[in-house]
Parts: sequence; C-alpha cells; structure tokens
Amino acid sequence: MPFLSRIIKPMLALTVSAAILSATQGCSKDSKPAEPAPAQQPTAAAAPSAEAARPAGPRTIALSVTEKGYEPSPVTLKQGEPVKLVLTRTTDKTCATEIVLEEHGINTPLPLNKPVEVAFTPTKTGQLVYGCAMGKMISGMFMVE
Repeated sequence: MPFLSRIIKPMLALTVSAAILSATQGCSKDSKPAEPAPAQQPTAAAAPSAEAARPAGPRTIALSVTEKGYEPSPVTLKQGEPVKLVLTRTTDKTCATEIVLEEHGINTPLPLNKPVEVAFTPTKTGQLVYGCAMGKMISGMFMVE
C-alpha cells in the first residue's frame, strides 16, 4: 500500500496543478508587457500634409485581441478627436471577450473573428485604460494628448 501511495499522490498533484494552470492560462497576463510593433504605433510628428489628406469623420484604429492581449498598445489619441475602433478577437485563449471602457460607457462583446466597431471621443488628456470585464486583467492603453 505505501508503494501505491508514493505513486498516486504525486500523479494526483500533477493532474490538479495542470488543471489549474490550463484554467487560468487564458486569463493570465505576462509580467512583461508586450512591446508594440513600431510600424503600427502612430507618431505624434505627423506631417501637416497627412493631416490635410485625412478624410472627415472619426479616426479609425484597428485593434486585435490576441493571446498577448489588445494590440497595438499604447495608441496615441487627441482630446476631442472622434475615434472609431475596429476590434477583432482572434483567439479563444483569453478572457478579453469584450472591451470595457467605463469612462465612455463602453462594454461591448467581441465575438471570435468578427470585427466590431466601437466609437467614442476622448474628453480628457492622460492615460485611458481599457480592458476585459475581469477587472481589466487583460488591458490596453490610449495616451490622450
């Protein structure tokens, strides 16, 4: 009997540990934030001709929800400039199945692989944090100038 106990207890501990890790893996966040790709990051030093060429209406920003979280992040916005986010969740391995932005009354579901449009206008400068409905465990940030 002690022989079986020495085999079964460690196997049971491993099984329970694996179950806990797989259950929480989708809602965990790396301690090191993902670095945004430089090509996707908007720059503050846009040429005046680029501003003149921009069509009237809200600025459109494409965001993806991946296993790494909301990408790209951070994104620079301008206070008072209307924004239209086009969000596409590309994974089921996340708890970020919606976008929550309390400051603007936004709590919008993000179905898998379907683009969802969310519009708002930043009203104050500074950091504007958005994220999942689980206390923004998975989150992104807008820098409003």
